[in-house]
Amino acid sequence: MTTTDTKRYLEFLTDERNSATLYSALAEAEKNPKIAEVYRRLAATEESHANTWAEKLKAANVAVPPFKPTWRTRTLIWAVHRFGPNTVLPSLSAMENRGTQSYIQQGAPAGMAAQEKSHALLMRTISQTTHGGMAGSAVAQLEGRHRSAGGNALRAAVLGASDGLLSNMSLVMGVAGAALHNSVILLTGLAGMLAGSCSMALGEWISVQSSRELYEKQIRVEKEEIETNPDEEIEELALIYQARGLEENAARQLAQQLMSNHETALDTLSRDELGIDPEELGGSAWEAAIASFFLFAVGAIIPVFPFIFLSGASAVVASLICSAVGLFLIGTIITLFTGRTVLYSGTRQVLFGLGAALVTFIVGRLLGVGVTG
Repeated sequence: MTTTDTKRYLEFLTDERNSATLYSALAEAEKNPKIAEVYRRLAATEESHANTWAEKLKAANVAVPPFKPTWRTRTLIWAVHRFGPNTVLPSLSAMENRGTQSYIQQGAPAGMAAQEKSHALLMRTISQTTHGGMAGSAVAQLEGRHRSAGGNALRAAVLGASDGLLSNMSLVMGVAGAALHNSVILLTGLAGMLAGSCSMALGEWISVQSSRELYEKQIRVEKEEIETNPDEEIEELALIYQARGLEENAARQLAQQLMSNHETALDTLSRDELGIDPEELGGSAWEAAIASFFLFAVGAIIPVFPFIFLSGASAVVASLICSAVGLFLIGTIITLFTGRTVLYSGTRQVLFGLGAALVTFIVGRLLGVGVTG
């Protein structure tokens, strides 16, 4: 075992021990006996993971250090006892997500990574529950959750238009501040629009395609787990349904029934344990890229457009007015996702955008004076 391996195993051991301690604290504080039992079983799973890393260290003649909870773990446990279990569920979900990525990136056993992914989903599920079990609307949302291909396109559209407008407005104002010729400003703006659109599209394609490849890998791992260790998958699935409000026997019976057909089981586990829709896999990378390209271009052309017909100070003022209107409209669209008021979101977008434009205009003016002087 190399020094790097030793360090990695010690980090995994510490993380799993802290997670087990947190789940035990949650089990003690949880008033709902069904949810408390889920926490105890999660703690047992994390303790099993910790034992795996401890055995690997012992096999390499590396001393296993005594366990001492980190300050973060102690703080979260204090919050559990002071404010209740629900206060730390988002933090636990984030920790499990980080654990999943760490295991995948550093070559940990595939089963552990899948379990960490399942635990993160459980934390998100439990956070939507009431003491009587999950609300019906929440169950319906979870059961019917499908990531439509349009979801990535919509996200890419809003971000693309916003980035295009902000970045190109700043670029145009910087060049205008340098008091360069109108044709130079126009050429710079068009070049910025094209370069930014291509960059945005490529980045979005890589992002979505990488996610798809990761999902495909996780589904392959899940398929291997179903074939080689079906009992463990039944256990994980039963835990999920318990977290949704089913009694233990009913949850286990449902899990066993689903696992009787491996094809159906793979689809169910992909959705419920991994949170992946096998039919969509996060949406189309090309759809997201194309939407990103065109929406960035639409946003980027707004501050450039006035320079086609005007020049000098009038072109700068017209560009700022058009950009402010575009920024306010984008802010209005963003309220669909944030729930903020139109006035708040739109005004914030305008102020930030004009602030960035002012900074680049001043920098351009200073550099322009310096060069010509």
